[in-house]
Amino acid sequence: MQNAQLPMENKPASSGVPMATSNNVLAKATERGNNDHIRGLLKSFGLRTSLIRLKIIDILRTSTMENRCLGARGVHSQLLEADIPLSFLSVREVLKRLCSVGLVTLNPDKSYSLHPKAMAMLAAGE
Repeated sequence: MQNAQLPMENKPASSGVPMATSNNVLAKATERGNNDHIRGLLKSFGLRTSLIRLKIIDILRTSTMENRCLGARGVHSQLLEADIPLSFLSVREVLKRLCSVGLVTLNPDKSYSLHPKAMAMLAAGE
């Protein structure tokens, strides 16, 4: 009987941590560092940080910089493309919450954009 902890012949020994797991940890750490300015923005508006808020703000920041308008469905589609499976209703509720604190603006055409004050804060933090 073989000892499962010993490497098999002609095969490298495993560290015990799957490579995908260690890569995900590094990716999350890198992502966290890149989102510090968005985290600070959320905190300044009295909101806690969540992945969905970070992603929605990042999507709205990008669309604003590219002079594109996104409605709730457009934001939802962007999240799905980024492999963040979230219901449309959840996206809409987060957008409503961000609007209620003044971080996001609902435009007359039913599209969303970051408030100019929020854009200025993000630009200053980068």
